[in-house]
Amino acid sequence: MDFNTICVRGATDAHSSTGAVSVPIYQSSTFAHLAVGQSTGYDYSRLQNPTRAALENLVTSLEQGTDTLAFSSGMAAITTMMDLFEAGDHIIASADLYGGSIRLFNTICKKNGLVFDYVDTSHHDTIESHIQKNTKAIFVETPTNPMMHVTDIAAVSLIAKKHNLLLIVDNTFLSPYFLKPIALGADIVMHSGTKFLCGHNDTLAGFLTVANDALSEKLRFMFKTTGACLSPFDSWLLIRGIKTLALRMERQQENAIKLADWLCNQEKIKAVYFVGLNSHPQYDVSIKQSSGFGSMISFQTDSEETALSILENVKLIL
Repeated sequence: MDFNTICVRGATDAHSSTGAVSVPIYQSSTFAHLAVGQSTGYDYSRLQNPTRAALENLVTSLEQGTDTLAFSSGMAAITTMMDLFEAGDHIIASADLYGGSIRLFNTICKKNGLVFDYVDTSHHDTIESHIQKNTKAIFVETPTNPMMHVTDIAAVSLIAKKHNLLLIVDNTFLSPYFLKPIALGADIVMHSGTKFLCGHNDTLAGFLTVANDALSEKLRFMFKTTGACLSPFDSWLLIRGIKTLALRMERQQENAIKLADWLCNQEKIKAVYFVGLNSHPQYDVSIKQSSGFGSMISFQTDSEETALSILENVKLIL
């Protein structure tokens, strides 16, 4: 199936005998066994749930990974993932990161003994110069939030493999519709499913998709132990939202290109940061590794007064 078809029909209920087109919401915390020593494959919804399993299989197909874990939020996904590391481990991360990620790394992770270097991961030589004996991973956000820096994932993957490091990519902004990091060499792909995957502002969710069974086994043990799993109803909402992922990403990108071009011609706008502008410093990297630019735009105004005027007068953007 192509990507669009997977979005619409990729989530199926392996246990349904009703012919229901929509995956049922298995709103059950506990599942009975058929007999002593016999299981349906489901025991307790913290470990596994049929609705969540359908969603996880769907995202795995879209990201072309081995397995996916669905969490109660994007931050829950990152927090669980960071338990792969031990006190003293060193991680290189993109310097321009989502504030929630930075807050997690600089407080809880540092309290637990992890060490971070924040670098411009769009420059490969900068990454390699920061690798130490205790470096365990490279954490990349691309495009970054909010300055829209783009990292060449395939090139960074070569560096990671050379030094036996994990390559982790936050793919929230582009989604698997425009970018497939695992195909470019990433080991773990992270999402805040709250944003583009869901697309309807009605639930929080997070995802980790992995490239191999060893990572799946480690993360699933942490997943069931710490318990930050996505609920059955929220899983159903994500399945529903993903049905329109391709349509939404295309239209949002179309709108973003028009808006970015318009902003570039406004006297009071001094800089526009959008991956789809051919003036973007990593435009060629985007063309090489992704099938689109997404719809995230940042821009700089000529003054604080202009910024406040814009924020106070927008109507459709809330």
